[in-house]
Amino acid sequence: MATRGKVVAGARGNCVHVAGAANFLALAEQVGYEPVFLGPAVAVDRFVAAVAEHDPEIVGIGYRLTPEVLPGLLAELRAALAERDLLRGRRYVFGGTPPTAAAATAAGWFERAFTGFETTEEVIAFLRGEELADSDEHYGATQLERLRAKAPYPLLRHHFGLPTLEETLAGVRQIALSKLVDVISLAPDQNAQECFFRPEEMDPALDGAGGVPIRTADDLRRLYQASRCGNHPLLRIYSGTRDLVRWAELAHETIHNAWGAIPLCWYSELDGRSRRGVAEAIAENQAAMRWHAEHGVPVEVNESHHWSLREAHDAVAVAMAYLAAYNARQMGVRHYIAQYMFNTPAGTYATMDLAKMLAKAELIESLHNEQFTTFRQVRAGLLHFAPDLELAKGQLAASTMLALALKPHIIHVVGFTEGDHAARPAEVIESCKIVRGVLKNCLFGLPDMAADPRVQQRKEQLVADARRIIAGIGTLGDGRADPLADPETLSLAVRTGLVDAPQLRGNPAAAGLTCTRTIEGAVYAIDPETRQILPEAERIRRLLPAAAHAARDLPPEGTWP
Repeated sequence: MATRGKVVAGARGNCVHVAGAANFLALAEQVGYEPVFLGPAVAVDRFVAAVAEHDPEIVGIGYRLTPEVLPGLLAELRAALAERDLLRGRRYVFGGTPPTAAAATAAGWFERAFTGFETTEEVIAFLRGEELADSDEHYGATQLERLRAKAPYPLLRHHFGLPTLEETLAGVRQIALSKLVDVISLAPDQNAQECFFRPEEMDPALDGAGGVPIRTADDLRRLYQASRCGNHPLLRIYSGTRDLVRWAELAHETIHNAWGAIPLCWYSELDGRSRRGVAEAIAENQAAMRWHAEHGVPVEVNESHHWSLREAHDAVAVAMAYLAAYNARQMGVRHYIAQYMFNTPAGTYATMDLAKMLAKAELIESLHNEQFTTFRQVRAGLLHFAPDLELAKGQLAASTMLALALKPHIIHVVGFTEGDHAARPAEVIESCKIVRGVLKNCLFGLPDMAADPRVQQRKEQLVADARRIIAGIGTLGDGRADPLADPETLSLAVRTGLVDAPQLRGNPAAAGLTCTRTIEGAVYAIDPETRQILPEAERIRRLLPAAAHAARDLPPEGTWP
């Protein structure tokens, strides 16, 4: 980061409100300035002395009290600065409420008056001496460009799709104009996801179920054009539940898909979202990952949380997070979006949730090398939101605050309305404002929740148990060149119950043998007879005697796949 000069900021007169000045200085520090905080109720002589001493590039003056008093306070300060020739050669800015900002603007000597309604991108651009033009180039036309432009703030992504194309077009434009969402994830209906390339198989009675009824490439082009305003958000779309490579080509050509979201085992006979067998689905999903890799498009593998949504124990969720990233790397993906879904299952405690996510991150990021980098994307759990919308707003804020402990690059904002209905445009915007409020208060200086001894103890246990599962899969595929990326081996792991979830009971593609229970906020496998926690090594021994050795005697750290 380039070294810049100093920024001096504080509150004028008898104003003790300094949160805005502190936030402005935090952003200034992130882009390379040296911050100098003067604090509340700064007298004229102290303000002038600080400007003379530090010779800052930018001076920030805050005031949030009675606007009628402000012109006199500013005139007194300006006269004192002018007397010492300190007005020239630096940028003066004001921060306050809309009425006080109007009074400051009328004073005529501030380059910018901030009211708190500005986006983070606008403040950062100002600090860098830039202006945000209404174009892709200024906001970032790709996921990587956007991350760089938005830093140190994470990108905000939101899912959106209404039952008709026209409603969705209008909503995309409204969301883009809000300048709050960096990535709009288009939600096609299930007819489109499964049968876009086979329209004769669609059931017209299900049009619009689960999202927007996209039926032609021009529908996607129109959605992209609707988003070319405001902050020009990136668009992305799900992979489809079959014909994934054709979907990838279509999305790349029409909406410049920001990144591909692809499962590993799912969208198959496991969840009924297509009729693909598990091994067949894995092979096609891998082909879609490879296509994105060959075209330089980042990839997100939606896998781990699908197991947790079906009440799998936490060790399985951690193991599958690793395997999802491992398969992406093996398919040549260079930039990987690792999604961490909190609050899943709904009874998970915050300490145990964070431990699970840290275990996933540790294993996923052990795969990093010069050709493979990952980005952390956090989100609230879809199924934990209450149908009481006021209560759900609190849940969204609380989940976001906990997720900040993971230091995310992207926040997948889940609409607070999801416990009752899919979010409409105004609710998407409101949900993102809630998350922005959490970021404003908590992004900088949050206590290190990851350091909690309970979190660390549980994390270490989950890493060890996930490695046992991974080693067991390796044993199942003994003799195959790369068992952890072999569709038949991974399918066998599901059929034998090495990778399992209670809600798969009765599914012919899975074992459905595992019983789980949430105990003090963590999800464990339990013995079905004693109802006591079943240690992972013992669970694997009972299922697969041939894999017991691998589950007991792990290879040394650094030598496993």
